[in-house]
Amino acid sequence: MKKWLLTIVFGSALVLGACGGGDDGGTEEPADDGGDTDTEESAGDNGDGGGAVDTAAAEEAYEQSCASCHGADLSGGAGPDLQNVGSNYSAEEIADIIENGKGSMPAGLATGEDKDNIAAWLAEMQ
Repeated sequence: MKKWLLTIVFGSALVLGACGGGDDGGTEEPADDGGDTDTEESAGDNGDGGGAVDTAAAEEAYEQSCASCHGADLSGGAGPDLQNVGSNYSAEEIADIIENGKGSMPAGLATGEDKDNIAAWLAEMQ
């Protein structure tokens, strides 16, 4: 009887855990997009080979990975001010800094698509 009850409890936990998912970004994206073309901007001149910047995704990734040191408004704090970082660095250079770190900034705080979105978005800050 105990094995049967344990199996039911464990199975229920798996099912409920899978339903929670944590994929809140997928449900919010259409609401953020809403047909508004301001969420994606051209980034062809920032040295990343072209494409588009997903501004909403970049801002969300920045908040999670960078804002604690660089400030929610890019004004700096423990890290330097990033409000005009695009006038000093290309998207490729910013991506390299995010990937490898610089000064007291540790490497790899954002990776993959998040790193690329943040770099392209920050390169537009001029």
